[in-house]
Amino acid sequence: MDAKAKSSPRRRLVDPSTVDGHEVLYDRECPFELRLKETAEDAPEIGTLEAIKVKILTAIKDDDTVESVRIELSSESDLFFYYVHDMDEGSFGLMQEQQKLMVDFDEYPKVLIKMLNDCIKEPHSHLAVFVMARDGRGRLDFIQNMEYKYVELLSADFTQVSDEDMRARIDFRYKQIKSKLEEIQNRQHNMFSLVKSKNPSLLLQLQRADDTVLMSPMSVGVKGGGTPRSNRRTPRGRRR
Repeated sequence: MDAKAKSSPRRRLVDPSTVDGHEVLYDRECPFELRLKETAEDAPEIGTLEAIKVKILTAIKDDDTVESVRIELSSESDLFFYYVHDMDEGSFGLMQEQQKLMVDFDEYPKVLIKMLNDCIKEPHSHLAVFVMARDGRGRLDFIQNMEYKYVELLSADFTQVSDEDMRARIDFRYKQIKSKLEEIQNRQHNMFSLVKSKNPSLLLQLQRADDTVLMSPMSVGVKGGGTPRSNRRTPRGRRR
């Protein structure tokens, strides 16, 4: 195969989060303290700190104002962790009244992004605590450590996605990773083809090095021997 030959065009993957007109505004991992509670009356268990992928999406009206805001929480280490928060102007008004918020609905996405970035940049003073109940509900609390006391800045209610939505999102993530892997393999093949035409002995060295990496203990899962998080932790009220 010619090193300059073009690989077949990749099929464009459609994110199931955007099929209803929402657009991704923010997509980043953020440190969350995850807590689990059995019932609404119980106090949450002691939390664990984990990196949670936060995606903020917005739907915009014809007049360029925000029509709805969606927050999606997922985990790279647990495919069945997927919670969603949906908010329109009407439901935001109720939330605004209950929590005495001093921001308008159009500013809500910017406020969320600022709080998340603060948790990333200043994790000792800005905390994101996500409390999960076994009935599939969750609550995200943004808390600021003021040294002498903790101040709750904002709380957002979440629900676990349905089984159908869960499957669609898992399928999308799988195809996304597979597509990236194929792209890397195509680039590697093209590079090897080019090296073979210029310096065959160097190609043999590169292939041996590549085989060594593939057979290393870390690459085949020997090192560590840990159990996946979804198997060693109590299920969070997920639908199986």
